[in-house]
Amino acid sequence: MQTLEKPLSHHIKASVIPVAGIMCLTPYISSAVALILGIVIAVALGNPYIARTRKLTSTLLSLSVMGLGAGMDLGVVGKVGLAGVGYTVVGISTTLVLGYLIGKLLRTERDTSILISVGTAICGGSAIAAVAPTIRAKHHEISIALGTVFLLNALALFIFPPIGHILNLSETQFGLWSALAIHDTSSVVGSTLQYGPHALEVGTTVKLARALWIVPVTFLFSYLFARGQKSQGAEKPKRPWFILGFLIAAALVTWIPEIRPAGHMVNEVAKKVLVLTLFLIGTNLTKETIRSVGLKPLIQGISLWIVVASATLGAILIGWIH
Repeated sequence: MQTLEKPLSHHIKASVIPVAGIMCLTPYISSAVALILGIVIAVALGNPYIARTRKLTSTLLSLSVMGLGAGMDLGVVGKVGLAGVGYTVVGISTTLVLGYLIGKLLRTERDTSILISVGTAICGGSAIAAVAPTIRAKHHEISIALGTVFLLNALALFIFPPIGHILNLSETQFGLWSALAIHDTSSVVGSTLQYGPHALEVGTTVKLARALWIVPVTFLFSYLFARGQKSQGAEKPKRPWFILGFLIAAALVTWIPEIRPAGHMVNEVAKKVLVLTLFLIGTNLTKETIRSVGLKPLIQGISLWIVVASATLGAILIGWIH
């Protein structure tokens, strides 16, 4: 009896990840839920496909980022981006420096610290997905950075609108603040949607413009890490060529109106593939890696987010950002 129960139990455990992965492609599973689901399964049941899921993670991350470009309008985003290029450069640079300093103070793992800082500075999960391959971040480092970002995204949906009402922020001010202080575009949309239609328009447009900074920042890290690896005689890190695919997809949809419907379909598929990818990333987070991480990355992410959100709000209130 025991010999029959053991194989049966093994087969049930082995089927959980494929079934849950298929569920993540449905409209009922959000990105945050997918990541949490993957982590829960890995911790509770283990991951018998760890080698395959790690390989799939890298491939699907790149494809997802390229597909997301098919939902962007370079014309509108470009105008907004040029209008706010000054505070965008200052904001991203300052956040990256602060993230580096906080990471050093807490002695967070270097790559985890970089990913949390990049995700806070630009656009959360998408920025982490873009930068991770260029610095050769480990799977558990990606998981921890994404988990930290998604936790703060969820908190923002509940925290930002009440604060906006208490401070009597206009819809324009609230849209700006959300776009500059909330990590992911999806949470910016969720937060501004609660505040008003104009807040939604401003927040979404500014966030999309900011998302384009994934490109120069990713190439910057690629260049820096290529130099570092070369000086140590190590193999060069991967170049982020999928970012070019992101730009090409966005340019095609913008300049060829006839293919926009197809572009929107590609964008929707890319979003679901990204949800599946986040689930797989969660399944790579084993008990051993969780024990080795501790609370330092979470403390870094929360501290950096509070500083950035407070400074951005202050700049908006005194009229430095408008």
